[in-house]
Amino acid sequence: MTIRLIVVDDDPLVRAGLFLMLGGAEDIQIVGEGADGSEVPELVDRHAPDVVLMDIRMPKVDGLTATERLRALPGAPEVVVLTTFHADEQVLRALRAGAAGFVLKDTPPAEIVAAVRRVAAGDPVLSPAVTRQLMTHVAEQAGPGGSAAPQQPTRRAAADARLAQLADREREVALAVGEGRSNAEIAAALYLSVPTVKTHVSRILAKLDLNNRVQIALLVHDAGLLDLPRGEDGT
Repeated sequence: MTIRLIVVDDDPLVRAGLFLMLGGAEDIQIVGEGADGSEVPELVDRHAPDVVLMDIRMPKVDGLTATERLRALPGAPEVVVLTTFHADEQVLRALRAGAAGFVLKDTPPAEIVAAVRRVAAGDPVLSPAVTRQLMTHVAEQAGPGGSAAPQQPTRRAAADARLAQLADREREVALAVGEGRSNAEIAAALYLSVPTVKTHVSRILAKLDLNNRVQIALLVHDAGLLDLPRGEDGT
């Protein structure tokens, strides 16, 4: 399968570099490019991409706003945001908006290619270790909208209410996702098969109206469950 890709970045040198990195991959076709988030809707309508590689900082419509608008549409392509920081507080907002992850602009070319392939296959770009690191480092200093603030009680209550929709086993799987465990690790810990874990994850996404497992992890984080010893959350 050929992965159709759009690159959106206001720096023409960055776009040229990405073209060089990704153009050599036989299974990736760059079908369009843009210099601002305002161009994303037209580019997506015109080219029907599988993945959008999106810069965060752009002059008119930033990548975060463009991601939120795009991911709210039915049948939207996956989005990977580009950033220059491991712990940019704005990345958290992008993940909440439904981005499948992020890559650093100085990431080795082979890893960027692999990231596009993984996202196109339905897997988040963030590894379990990076997922947990990002959430714990960023969420401590980012409140709603990315501004510095302590954890909001209303956000925690809302997260608790959403997780209450899950069955006991689904809740256990959600907590394990929040801990940054892979499907294989969850299967071993809960004595399930990997296909069963995948089924539970799919049901959790459907019940909670989420886009990917990164958002499951963020919801578990918002509920404060990652700070509790096993057993104190009812699992």
